[in-house]
Amino acid sequence: MSNQKKPAYGGQAVVEGVMFGGRRHTVTAIRRKDDTIEYFHLPRKTKPSFQKMKKIPFLRGIIALIEASANGTQHLNFSSERFDVLPEEDEKVQKEQKSSKLEMIFGIAAIGVLSFLFGKFIFTLVPLFLAASLEFVISGRTGQVILESVFKIMLLLLYIYFISLTPLIKRVFQYHGAEHKVINAFENKLPLTVENVQSQSRLHYRCGSSFILFTVIVGMFVYLLVPHDPLIVRILNRIALIPVVLGISFEVLQLTNKVRSVPVLKFLGYPGLWLQLLTTKEPKDDQVEVAIASFNRMLELEKESESGLKKAALV
Repeated sequence: MSNQKKPAYGGQAVVEGVMFGGRRHTVTAIRRKDDTIEYFHLPRKTKPSFQKMKKIPFLRGIIALIEASANGTQHLNFSSERFDVLPEEDEKVQKEQKSSKLEMIFGIAAIGVLSFLFGKFIFTLVPLFLAASLEFVISGRTGQVILESVFKIMLLLLYIYFISLTPLIKRVFQYHGAEHKVINAFENKLPLTVENVQSQSRLHYRCGSSFILFTVIVGMFVYLLVPHDPLIVRILNRIALIPVVLGISFEVLQLTNKVRSVPVLKFLGYPGLWLQLLTTKEPKDDQVEVAIASFNRMLELEKESESGLKKAALV
Protein backbone atom coordinates (compact mmCIF):
# COMPACT_ATOMS: atom_id res chain seq x y z
CA MET A 1 0.00 0.00 0.00
CA SER A 2 1.49 3.35 -1.00
CA ASN A 3 1.82 6.22 1.44
CA GLN A 4 -0.79 8.18 -0.50
CA LYS A 5 -3.40 5.44 -0.17
CA LYS A 6 -2.50 4.42 3.35
CA PRO A 7 -5.36 5.48 5.65
CA ALA A 8 -4.64 7.90 8.47
CA TYR A 9 -6.05 6.07 11.47
CA GLY A 10 -7.05 8.04 14.54
CA GLY A 11 -8.33 7.37 17.99
CA GLN A 12 -9.12 8.66 21.43
CA ALA A 13 -8.62 7.58 25.00
CA VAL A 14 -11.65 6.38 26.97
CA VAL A 15 -12.06 5.21 30.55
CA GLU A 16 -9.63 2.30 30.99
CA GLY A 17 -9.23 1.86 27.26
CA VAL A 18 -8.66 3.22 23.78
CA MET A 19 -10.89 3.73 20.75
CA PHE A 20 -9.49 3.56 17.22
CA GLY A 21 -11.30 4.50 14.04
CA GLY A 22 -10.77 3.44 10.44
CA ARG A 23 -12.62 4.22 7.24
CA ARG A 24 -15.55 1.93 8.01
CA HIS A 25 -15.27 0.92 11.67
CA THR A 26 -14.58 2.27 15.14
CA VAL A 27 -13.47 -0.09 17.91
CA THR A 28 -12.91 0.38 21.62
CA ALA A 29 -11.01 -2.04 23.85
CA ILE A 30 -11.17 -1.65 27.62
CA ARG A 31 -9.62 -3.43 30.58
CA ARG A 32 -12.41 -4.96 32.66
CA LYS A 33 -12.45 -5.30 36.43
CA ASP A 34 -11.41 -8.97 36.15
CA ASP A 35 -8.40 -7.95 34.01
CA THR A 36 -9.93 -9.22 30.74
CA ILE A 37 -10.16 -7.09 27.59
CA GLU A 38 -13.57 -6.37 26.09
CA TYR A 39 -14.42 -4.75 22.76
CA PHE A 40 -17.12 -2.38 21.57
CA HIS A 41 -17.63 -1.90 17.83
CA LEU A 42 -19.55 0.66 15.83
CA PRO A 43 -19.60 0.72 12.02
CA ARG A 44 -19.18 4.14 10.47
CA LYS A 45 -22.45 5.25 8.92
CA THR A 46 -22.08 8.52 7.07
CA LYS A 47 -24.93 10.07 5.12
CA PRO A 48 -24.13 10.59 1.41
CA SER A 49 -24.54 14.36 1.83
CA PHE A 50 -22.07 14.34 4.73
CA GLN A 51 -19.66 12.22 2.69
CA LYS A 52 -19.61 14.84 -0.05
CA MET A 53 -19.10 17.69 2.42
CA LYS A 54 -16.15 15.84 3.98
CA LYS A 55 -14.28 16.38 0.71
CA ILE A 56 -14.69 20.17 0.81
CA PRO A 57 -11.79 22.02 2.49
CA PHE A 58 -12.71 24.02 5.62
CA LEU A 59 -16.19 22.44 5.70
CA ARG A 60 -14.83 18.91 6.13
CA GLY A 61 -13.38 19.81 9.51
CA ILE A 62 -16.81 20.74 10.89
CA ILE A 63 -18.34 17.47 9.69
CA ALA A 64 -15.44 15.46 11.10
CA LEU A 65 -15.81 17.14 14.50
CA ILE A 66 -19.57 16.53 14.65
CA GLU A 67 -19.11 12.85 13.78
CA ALA A 68 -16.23 12.46 16.25
CA SER A 69 -18.29 14.01 19.04
CA ALA A 70 -21.30 11.78 18.36
CA ASN A 71 -19.37 8.52 17.91
CA GLY A 72 -16.82 9.23 20.61
CA THR A 73 -19.50 9.80 23.21
CA GLN A 74 -20.99 6.35 22.57
CA HIS A 75 -17.59 4.74 23.06
CA LEU A 76 -17.02 6.77 26.22
CA ASN A 77 -20.39 5.69 27.54
CA PHE A 78 -19.55 2.02 26.91
CA SER A 79 -16.21 2.28 28.72
CA SER A 80 -17.54 4.21 31.71
CA GLU A 81 -20.37 1.71 32.24
CA ARG A 82 -18.24 -1.44 31.90
CA PHE A 83 -14.72 -0.85 33.20
CA ASP A 84 -15.55 -1.32 36.89
CA VAL A 85 -18.25 -4.00 36.43
CA LEU A 86 -17.49 -7.72 36.60
CA PRO A 87 -18.49 -9.68 33.46
CA GLU A 88 -20.98 -11.79 35.44
CA GLU A 89 -22.88 -8.58 36.20
CA ASP A 90 -23.25 -7.66 32.52
CA GLU A 91 -26.67 -9.29 32.13
CA LYS A 92 -28.06 -7.16 34.92
CA VAL A 93 -26.66 -4.00 33.34
CA GLN A 94 -28.02 -4.95 29.91
CA LYS A 95 -31.52 -5.57 31.29
CA GLU A 96 -31.53 -2.14 32.88
CA GLN A 97 -30.65 -0.53 29.54
CA LYS A 98 -32.56 -2.78 27.11
CA SER A 99 -35.92 -1.05 27.32
CA SER A 100 -34.56 2.24 26.01
CA LYS A 101 -31.53 1.17 24.00
CA LEU A 102 -32.44 3.01 20.79
CA GLU A 103 -33.33 6.20 22.62
CA MET A 104 -30.15 5.90 24.65
CA ILE A 105 -27.94 5.64 21.55
CA PHE A 106 -29.45 8.70 19.89
CA GLY A 107 -29.47 10.56 23.20
CA ILE A 108 -25.79 9.88 23.81
CA ALA A 109 -24.87 11.04 20.31
CA ALA A 110 -26.86 14.25 20.72
CA ILE A 111 -25.31 14.92 24.12
CA GLY A 112 -21.85 14.48 22.63
CA VAL A 113 -22.46 17.08 19.93
CA LEU A 114 -24.20 19.51 22.29
CA SER A 115 -21.48 19.16 24.93
CA PHE A 116 -18.83 19.98 22.34
CA LEU A 117 -20.76 23.05 21.16
CA PHE A 118 -21.47 24.22 24.71
CA GLY A 119 -17.82 23.84 25.66
CA LYS A 120 -16.77 25.79 22.58
CA PHE A 121 -19.17 28.62 23.47
CA ILE A 122 -17.78 28.84 27.02
CA PHE A 123 -14.20 28.64 25.80
CA THR A 124 -14.91 31.41 23.28
CA LEU A 125 -16.96 33.86 25.34
CA VAL A 126 -15.45 33.73 28.84
CA PRO A 127 -12.01 34.99 27.68
CA LEU A 128 -13.78 37.69 25.65
CA PHE A 129 -15.54 39.06 28.74
CA LEU A 130 -12.37 38.82 30.83
CA ALA A 131 -10.45 40.82 28.23
CA ALA A 132 -13.29 43.36 27.90
CA SER A 133 -13.25 43.90 31.68
CA LEU A 134 -9.66 45.13 31.34
CA GLU A 135 -10.31 47.40 28.38
CA PHE A 136 -9.58 50.44 30.54
CA VAL A 137 -6.02 49.11 30.84
CA ILE A 138 -5.49 47.51 27.40
CA SER A 139 -7.65 49.06 24.70
CA GLY A 140 -7.76 48.86 20.94
CA ARG A 141 -8.54 45.92 18.70
CA THR A 142 -5.05 44.38 18.61
CA GLY A 143 -4.43 44.64 22.34
CA GLN A 144 -7.85 43.22 23.21
CA VAL A 145 -7.60 40.31 20.78
CA ILE A 146 -4.14 39.37 22.06
CA LEU A 147 -5.32 39.64 25.67
CA GLU A 148 -8.36 37.53 24.86
CA SER A 149 -6.10 34.86 23.32
CA VAL A 150 -3.84 34.89 26.38
CA PHE A 151 -6.87 34.31 28.61
CA LYS A 152 -7.95 31.43 26.35
CA ILE A 153 -4.60 29.72 26.69
CA MET A 154 -4.57 30.28 30.46
CA LEU A 155 -8.10 28.87 30.76
CA LEU A 156 -7.14 25.85 28.67
CA LEU A 157 -3.97 25.11 30.64
CA LEU A 158 -5.68 25.56 34.02
CA TYR A 159 -8.54 23.28 32.98
CA ILE A 160 -6.18 20.54 31.81
CA TYR A 161 -4.01 20.88 34.90
CA PHE A 162 -6.85 20.62 37.41
CA ILE A 163 -8.62 17.67 35.75
CA SER A 164 -5.27 15.86 35.46
CA LEU A 165 -5.03 15.86 39.26
CA THR A 166 -7.85 13.30 39.50
CA PRO A 167 -6.73 9.63 39.35
CA LEU A 168 -9.32 8.74 36.70
CA ILE A 169 -8.26 11.48 34.26
CA LYS A 170 -4.60 10.73 34.89
CA ARG A 171 -5.21 7.16 33.68
CA VAL A 172 -7.18 8.47 30.69
CA PHE A 173 -4.16 10.62 29.81
CA GLN A 174 -1.98 7.50 30.06
CA TYR A 175 -4.26 5.70 27.61
CA HIS A 176 -4.06 8.81 25.43
CA GLY A 177 -0.30 8.36 25.40
CA ALA A 178 -0.74 4.66 24.57
CA GLU A 179 -3.00 5.57 21.65
CA HIS A 180 -0.36 7.90 20.18
CA LYS A 181 2.40 5.35 20.68
CA VAL A 182 0.45 2.70 18.77
CA ILE A 183 -0.26 5.08 15.88
CA ASN A 184 3.41 6.12 15.76
CA ALA A 185 4.57 2.48 15.77
CA PHE A 186 2.15 1.62 12.97
CA GLU A 187 3.16 4.64 10.88
CA ASN A 188 6.82 3.73 11.41
CA LYS A 189 6.01 0.19 10.17
CA LEU A 190 7.01 -1.52 13.39
CA PRO A 191 5.41 -4.78 14.59
CA LEU A 192 2.85 -3.89 17.24
CA THR A 193 4.49 -5.42 20.31
CA VAL A 194 4.50 -3.80 23.73
CA GLU A 195 8.24 -3.23 23.51
CA ASN A 196 8.08 -1.58 20.08
CA VAL A 197 5.11 0.58 21.00
CA GLN A 198 6.65 1.73 24.26
CA SER A 199 9.74 2.88 22.35
CA GLN A 200 7.64 5.42 20.42
CA SER A 201 6.80 9.01 21.30
CA ARG A 202 3.56 9.69 23.17
CA LEU A 203 3.10 12.83 21.03
CA HIS A 204 1.50 13.03 17.59
CA TYR A 205 1.00 15.89 15.14
CA ARG A 206 -2.59 14.89 14.31
CA CYS A 207 -3.88 14.98 17.90
CA GLY A 208 -7.08 16.70 18.99
CA SER A 209 -5.13 18.51 21.71
CA SER A 210 -3.13 20.25 18.98
CA PHE A 211 -6.38 21.14 17.24
CA ILE A 212 -7.71 22.88 20.36
CA LEU A 213 -4.58 25.00 20.62
CA PHE A 214 -4.73 25.87 16.92
CA THR A 215 -8.27 27.22 17.41
CA VAL A 216 -6.79 29.80 19.79
CA ILE A 217 -4.00 30.81 17.40
CA VAL A 218 -6.22 30.85 14.30
CA GLY A 219 -8.98 32.68 16.17
CA MET A 220 -6.56 35.45 17.14
CA PHE A 221 -5.75 36.20 13.50
CA VAL A 222 -9.36 35.88 12.33
CA TYR A 223 -10.65 38.25 15.02
CA LEU A 224 -8.19 40.91 13.91
CA LEU A 225 -10.00 41.05 10.56
CA VAL A 226 -13.56 41.68 11.78
CA PRO A 227 -15.36 44.63 13.43
CA HIS A 228 -14.46 45.05 17.10
CA ASP A 229 -16.77 47.66 18.62
CA PRO A 230 -19.18 47.88 20.30
CA LEU A 231 -18.98 44.89 22.65
CA ILE A 232 -22.21 43.31 21.37
CA VAL A 233 -20.75 43.23 17.84
CA ARG A 234 -17.64 41.56 19.22
CA ILE A 235 -19.76 38.91 20.96
CA LEU A 236 -21.85 38.21 17.86
CA ASN A 237 -18.72 37.99 15.72
CA ARG A 238 -17.16 35.43 18.05
CA ILE A 239 -20.27 33.24 17.97
CA ALA A 240 -20.75 33.53 14.21
CA LEU A 241 -17.09 32.80 13.53
CA ILE A 242 -16.90 29.58 15.58
CA PRO A 243 -17.45 27.37 12.47
CA VAL A 244 -14.93 29.45 10.52
CA VAL A 245 -12.25 29.14 13.20
CA LEU A 246 -12.90 25.41 13.56
CA GLY A 247 -12.75 24.84 9.81
CA ILE A 248 -9.48 26.75 9.35
CA SER A 249 -7.92 25.13 12.44
CA PHE A 250 -8.69 21.68 11.08
CA GLU A 251 -6.88 22.52 7.83
CA VAL A 252 -3.91 23.88 9.80
CA LEU A 253 -3.79 20.65 11.80
CA GLN A 254 -3.77 18.59 8.60
CA LEU A 255 -1.07 20.82 7.12
CA THR A 256 1.26 20.49 10.13
CA ASN A 257 0.90 16.72 9.92
CA LYS A 258 1.77 16.70 6.20
CA VAL A 259 4.93 18.80 6.67
CA ARG A 260 6.15 17.17 9.88
CA SER A 261 8.97 15.47 7.96
CA VAL A 262 10.13 18.72 6.38
CA PRO A 263 12.97 20.12 8.56
CA VAL A 264 12.13 23.78 7.90
CA LEU A 265 8.38 23.39 8.48
CA LYS A 266 8.03 20.72 11.16
CA PHE A 267 8.22 23.39 13.88
CA LEU A 268 4.73 24.59 12.86
CA GLY A 269 3.26 21.71 14.84
CA TYR A 270 5.40 22.25 17.94
CA PRO A 271 2.82 24.32 19.92
CA GLY A 272 0.36 21.44 19.69
CA LEU A 273 3.02 18.92 20.69
CA TRP A 274 3.91 21.03 23.72
CA LEU A 275 0.28 20.99 24.83
CA GLN A 276 0.27 17.20 24.49
CA LEU A 277 2.92 17.07 27.20
CA LEU A 278 0.00 17.88 29.51
CA THR A 279 -2.75 15.84 27.85
CA THR A 280 -0.74 12.62 27.56
CA LYS A 281 1.19 10.60 30.14
CA GLU A 282 3.57 7.69 29.75
CA PRO A 283 1.43 4.52 29.75
CA LYS A 284 2.11 1.26 31.57
CA ASP A 285 2.62 -1.98 29.66
CA ASP A 286 -0.86 -3.29 30.45
CA GLN A 287 -2.37 -0.09 29.08
CA VAL A 288 -0.34 -0.43 25.90
CA GLU A 289 -1.64 -4.00 25.57
CA VAL A 290 -5.20 -2.68 25.54
CA ALA A 291 -4.34 -0.06 22.92
CA ILE A 292 -2.68 -2.67 20.69
CA ALA A 293 -5.68 -4.99 21.07
CA SER A 294 -8.06 -2.20 20.05
CA PHE A 295 -5.98 -1.24 17.03
CA ASN A 296 -5.57 -4.84 15.84
CA ARG A 297 -9.30 -5.51 16.14
CA MET A 298 -10.02 -2.37 14.13
CA LEU A 299 -7.57 -3.46 11.43
CA GLU A 300 -9.23 -6.90 11.26
CA LEU A 301 -12.65 -5.35 10.70
CA GLU A 302 -11.28 -2.96 8.10
CA LYS A 303 -9.67 -5.84 6.18
CA GLU A 304 -12.89 -7.88 6.36
CA SER A 305 -14.82 -4.95 4.90
CA GLU A 306 -12.28 -4.50 2.11
CA SER A 307 -12.46 -8.22 1.27
CA GLY A 308 -16.25 -8.12 1.29
CA LEU A 309 -16.31 -5.16 -1.09
CA LYS A 310 -13.86 -6.85 -3.47
CA LYS A 311 -15.94 -10.05 -3.51
CA ALA A 312 -19.10 -8.08 -4.13
CA ALA A 313 -17.43 -6.25 -7.04
CA LEU A 314 -16.52 -9.57 -8.68
CA VAL A 315 -20.04 -10.99 -8.49
